[in-house]
Amino acid sequence: MSELSEDGFGVDKAESGTKAMELLEKDEYDVLLLDLTMPGIGGIDVLRRLKTLELTTEVVILTGNATVPTAVEAMKLGAYDYLTKPFKMAELKVVIQRAYEKKKLLTENLVLRAQVKRQSQAQRIITQNPLMLEILENVNKVALSEFPVLIYGDSGVGKELVAKAIHNQSKRVDGPFIPINCGAIPENMLESELFGHEKGAFTGAHARKLGLLEIANYGTLFLDEISELSPPLQGKLLRVIETKTFFRVGGTKEVGVDVKFVSATNKDIKSEMERGNFRSDLYYRISTLALYIPPLRERKEDIPLLVDHTIQLNPVFKKKKFAPEALEIFLEYAWPGNVRELQNVVHRALLLSKNDIIEPRELPSDLTLNPKVSGRRLEDVEREHILRILQEAGGQKAKAAEILGIDPKTLYRKLLSYGFGNDNP
Repeated sequence: MSELSEDGFGVDKAESGTKAMELLEKDEYDVLLLDLTMPGIGGIDVLRRLKTLELTTEVVILTGNATVPTAVEAMKLGAYDYLTKPFKMAELKVVIQRAYEKKKLLTENLVLRAQVKRQSQAQRIITQNPLMLEILENVNKVALSEFPVLIYGDSGVGKELVAKAIHNQSKRVDGPFIPINCGAIPENMLESELFGHEKGAFTGAHARKLGLLEIANYGTLFLDEISELSPPLQGKLLRVIETKTFFRVGGTKEVGVDVKFVSATNKDIKSEMERGNFRSDLYYRISTLALYIPPLRERKEDIPLLVDHTIQLNPVFKKKKFAPEALEIFLEYAWPGNVRELQNVVHRALLLSKNDIIEPRELPSDLTLNPKVSGRRLEDVEREHILRILQEAGGQKAKAAEILGIDPKTLYRKLLSYGFGNDNP
């Protein structure tokens, strides 16, 4: 093992299973090379004891050809991989590196889960709307199923919050929740982000990269704006859902995954299917269980709750509150950007207001000047609002999308429908 030390690996040796356990109980190791045949405690017993210690150390089994069945048993006990003797040092180094990468990912996931736990208050779904309360009851039910889930509704209604609620109430809660916005990543990069790639798969692929599918293993993959996937990627995703296997870009070895798929869209996918933009077979796969999230304009009783919740999440502004007249404007406004836009408006008012009571004059002009929706088409109200914000943002689409609380791609599509702009934001 001197070659490993020469290559920069930190190496400790143990002549027996007993000595190995002593080292493992004192220090944390990333990778353990475990010979199945050792004096004292055997390799399989060491592996069993490791499980009781709940260590994140990845184990690579070293075995003779005659003990391959035992190595397979070790894999069932949680070993990362095994090598049969004799093996080449280059082969061993590759396996060690891969085991280390997995251990690193597991550690990062533990950190992320701790962060998610701390942020749980901010991620609660705040509602007293009867339809939303019924949706939350359905969330409890679909969380118990392994079928794919489709969440649909306008941009900014809280689809990702619902997806997280499904994950947190499922048996996969201890696994990772991995979101990806299919409309925010260029198509030429999206396949690599999802499936990963092998070294040399394309120019610039200097090393193997794990895709989000592998990172989400034993957890939930949230595919936001799934309707933005290109037809070829739709086909590949369908295969993963059906077979639980895929190939990395440039790879020839099938990779297996155990992932719950939750998708979301703000588009009418059935219309996209009719236009030939979305595969019907994929739609029927991802929509086994479907949840519709109504827009904020249809659950006005939630607005005061959401305003108060947003203030509570910003302790420095807890003394501030909105005047009744300001709240009335909130209740009359159409909120085309939904909950996300409401939160942005509240944050802005809290930050810029000089007084503890926030008056209507301190709200953005598009709220105070915008007439009630009644008697007007909602689409017209939304169009005027979006164009006004774009003008106030100096024509900067990215800035306007941020103010509106919507994805730049969504803003771009809406502007195209209004007859504006031929360039991506």
